[in-house]
Amino acid sequence: MSFDLVLFGGTGDLAWRKLMPALFQAFRHGTLPEGGRIIGVGRDDLSHEQYRDLIRQRFDKVDLAKRPSADEFARFAALLEFVRMDLSKPDDYTRLAQTLQERQADTVVMYVATAPALFTTVCEQLAASGLNTPHTRVVLEKPLGHDLASNRAINQTVRRFFSENQIFRIDHYLGKPSVQNLFALRFGNALFEPLWRREHIANIQITMAEDLGVESRGAFYETTGALRDMVQNHALQLLCAIAMEPPINAHADAIRDEKLKVLRSLKPWTTESLTQDVVRGQYSAGVSGGNKVPAYRDEPGVNPHSNTETFVALRTEIANWRWAGVPFYIRTGKRLAGRDARIVVNFRPTPHAIFNTHAGLANRLVINLQPKDGLELHLMAQGQENRSSRAAAAQNLSPVQLDLDFDKRFGAERVGAYERLLLDVIDGRLNLFVRSDEQEEAWRWVEPMINHWATDSQGPRPYASGTWGPSASSAMIARDGFCWSEEN
Repeated sequence: MSFDLVLFGGTGDLAWRKLMPALFQAFRHGTLPEGGRIIGVGRDDLSHEQYRDLIRQRFDKVDLAKRPSADEFARFAALLEFVRMDLSKPDDYTRLAQTLQERQADTVVMYVATAPALFTTVCEQLAASGLNTPHTRVVLEKPLGHDLASNRAINQTVRRFFSENQIFRIDHYLGKPSVQNLFALRFGNALFEPLWRREHIANIQITMAEDLGVESRGAFYETTGALRDMVQNHALQLLCAIAMEPPINAHADAIRDEKLKVLRSLKPWTTESLTQDVVRGQYSAGVSGGNKVPAYRDEPGVNPHSNTETFVALRTEIANWRWAGVPFYIRTGKRLAGRDARIVVNFRPTPHAIFNTHAGLANRLVINLQPKDGLELHLMAQGQENRSSRAAAAQNLSPVQLDLDFDKRFGAERVGAYERLLLDVIDGRLNLFVRSDEQEEAWRWVEPMINHWATDSQGPRPYASGTWGPSASSAMIARDGFCWSEEN
């Protein structure tokens, strides 16, 4: 199957950090379909060779294991071309159309890795130049808008020119191998399903922590913040994956229908819950990785009086029969004590205790997403007898852990998130992409937080870099009698 992948923003940060390395890995693994062409689009005046040389230089900055040898890059570079375009000029789209007509590829992928403000312009111009054919697919990067109204406006415009099955709204978290294993864990095994409900689960925690700050993305982060950058998309998609009902089959719409039901079942916010169940924070100066690091307000591109949040922790519930009364906690932030993404399912204690155990210990399932990828099942077992008190020892239980490391079991060089998603776009598989009604429902749920913060004079709570965020986050979960997983 021949394909043309047109990468708008072909000289941008996302292109060289994520997309080109992912495409190269697919090429290296032999999974990139033959007969492909990758066309970078940008404002720079570059020849094909200059563009290839630029990409080669950028590969020097990716992980060593993902860098191509000189021979590998020479073969990969044969797929690369460059087209200079001003995305506001119709004539430039006409020239792009002529370039694509040279081959008449079976599939044409338009990957719009630009500022969201350009999404509608690009789609309008693609249609005006006849590039919205049935074999065209358009990929839209997040953030898709900054609130419900802007998201809806973008979706309505794009759907004027492309059908829903041509639109691939990408959330790279859904492409992570660990998230794929989350679906496999839930729907490929019978072991946990009888326990996957309010009668047996005390709470579920979703943590996405980064030890880095905003680095060079200060200007971008000022207009985004942790709520829009992480909660509205990644965190809610993980919540859907952990809480959704089993779909009737593995088809895209069956999966997305069930995720939509979860989003529609999230408890709506009230003035009281917005105050008590949501904590926003902003990192101050501190120590990370043994080095002194600056406060968020001192980062390049950041307003020195900024109220942008770099941390969000919240408590919510799902109002349906399976999950009624079970608290779900979401936490995400930058400059935290470690890089850690995980889902922790805390089970209820045994209904009648006949053994002595340490207070607060209970069974839990930990789904590790990064930096390691795997499962931990925490159980209770009887350890070695204490000879001085055999009777007492027989009654004591200690925590033990069953640990499945997917990297060790399946190999660390598995298909990465963007590699998987790009191949799915080329093949036309929509399972791991977000439908417009899902996206709009997620925006509808987070918008009360955005509006509440706009009128909140308190601003984000400061927390020292290298910690786990504001103390109010621990206080919030402690009100329910629980604690965050690293505090156990």
